[in-house]
Amino acid sequence: MSSENLASTEHKMARAVEVMERDLQGVRTGRASTALVERVTVEYYGTPTALNQLAGISVPEPHQIVIQPWDRGVLSAIERAIIKSDIGLVPNVDGTVVRLNIPPLTEERRRELVKVVHKRMEEARVEIRNLRREATEALKKGERDGTVGADEARRELEHVQRITDKYIAEVDRVGGVKEQEVLEV
Repeated sequence: MSSENLASTEHKMARAVEVMERDLQGVRTGRASTALVERVTVEYYGTPTALNQLAGISVPEPHQIVIQPWDRGVLSAIERAIIKSDIGLVPNVDGTVVRLNIPPLTEERRRELVKVVHKRMEEARVEIRNLRREATEALKKGERDGTVGADEARRELEHVQRITDKYIAEVDRVGGVKEQEVLEV
C-alpha cells in the first residue's frame, strides 16, 4: 500500500470527524444557534431549498432565532417547513419575520439529545473502522500479490491502527464536548 493510500485513508477519517461535528451543531443545547435551522429545507416554488438560501437567519437574543425571508411570499412555507422538521420548535410569524423562541430544555429532553449525540458518535466510529478495514484489506492484498513485503505490511498496519485510534479519540473528544453542552443547565 502506498503512502498516497494511507494519506487518503487518513483524510477520509478526518472528513468523517468533520461531518460528525457539523451534524452535532444542529443538536439543540438550550441556546439559540443558527445551525439549528440552517439545514431545514423549504418547499420554494416546488423546489426543496435550504432555509439559509431563502432568508437571513440571526440570533438577536440567547433564546431566540429570527428568520427574515427575502421574499415575503415564502413566510408560510418557512413556517410549515419548521413545523415539519424535527427540531421541536414552534414558529411565530410576526409580519415579515419568523421568530423561534428556544425554551429551556427539560432533563428528559436533555437525556434524549445525549442519546442522539451518542448515536451520531457511534456512526462516525463505524465509518472510521470501515475505512481502517478497507486500508487493511488493501495492505493484505498487496502482501499476497507480492507488491508489499511482510515487514512493510506489518509497519503499515500498525500505522493504520495508530491513525484509527487518533480519529476515534477525536470523535470521543468532540462528542464529549457536545454532550457537556447539552447537559449544561
